[in-house]
Amino acid sequence: MVNYRYLGHSGLKITEITYGNWLTHGSQVENDVATQCVHAALDAGITSFDTADVYANTKAESVLGEALKGQRRESLEIFTKVYWPTGPGGPNDTGLSRKHVMESIDGSLRRLGTDYVDLYQAHRYDVETPLEETMQAFADIVRQGKALYIGVSEWTADQIRAGAELAKDLGFQLISSQPQYSMLWRVIEDEVVPASQEKGLSQIVWSPMAQGVLSGKYVPGQELPAGSRATDEKGGAKMIQRFMRDDVLERVQGLRSVADELDLSMAQLAVAWVLQNDNVAAALVGASRPEQVAENVKASGVEIPAELMAKIDDVLGDVVERDPAKTLEGMPKARVA
Repeated sequence: MVNYRYLGHSGLKITEITYGNWLTHGSQVENDVATQCVHAALDAGITSFDTADVYANTKAESVLGEALKGQRRESLEIFTKVYWPTGPGGPNDTGLSRKHVMESIDGSLRRLGTDYVDLYQAHRYDVETPLEETMQAFADIVRQGKALYIGVSEWTADQIRAGAELAKDLGFQLISSQPQYSMLWRVIEDEVVPASQEKGLSQIVWSPMAQGVLSGKYVPGQELPAGSRATDEKGGAKMIQRFMRDDVLERVQGLRSVADELDLSMAQLAVAWVLQNDNVAAALVGASRPEQVAENVKASGVEIPAELMAKIDDVLGDVVERDPAKTLEGMPKARVA
């Protein structure tokens, strides 16, 4: 079964392996398979589920809501997000304005089939809306009982500090940050993690397997596996591109001996590695087949000895991305219309 961890300086416990349905539900896999994956997650002890209104342009929320129908709501932790364009893409169908945030939470609740979400997250920082306006909207949503807690995703350290201070003034707290984090992508370590620790947030990390690269299935000089993310023209291939260099793939193959020593698959090693960071509350994992879920949860509770953590660093060497500026670099410079 899966271990639980507290989320930030709150009393909320979530499963350290959290099921996420980005790039799968409503797009890559059929709805019945998606439902089977959610039920496999429940069977494996996962009670925390992460989605967003933008995933498959709202379809992913609907699929998750249907898959969770009939479950005891109090036994689940459901997360969703707001920022990116949804619907027809009108001028107010995006961003973190009060209008978009207040309308989006109602749409998410309707699609998820619930009266509240446990965690509502700002999917990106909105450079065109005053932070005060956004935080006031979140405060009102919490007071209305539509969200129990508030988090952010891919915010910089300075943005986290500013948001946390405003939240405190308004009578609620930011408790989570959802960044990309893996053995290959460590840009949060120098700035975001210290700011989060200072302000009482912990991380719910996405892509702990670096879009599947850390599973070891991509071998330099060999044909891409059929049906893999690297061959997905709906968005997966674009996301994985930064890791598909031969020097990266060669280094990743060097991790097999570490995985073997721990009696883990390479994918399990990747998930276990992010959970060694004390500021990480959960690793987000998805699935396109139910059996993948059972394999992923085996990473829960694994302790990697210091000497093997050091060996991982030695094996990967300089292919690891550590520049904290990458968080700001990937942020929209203007509101996406």
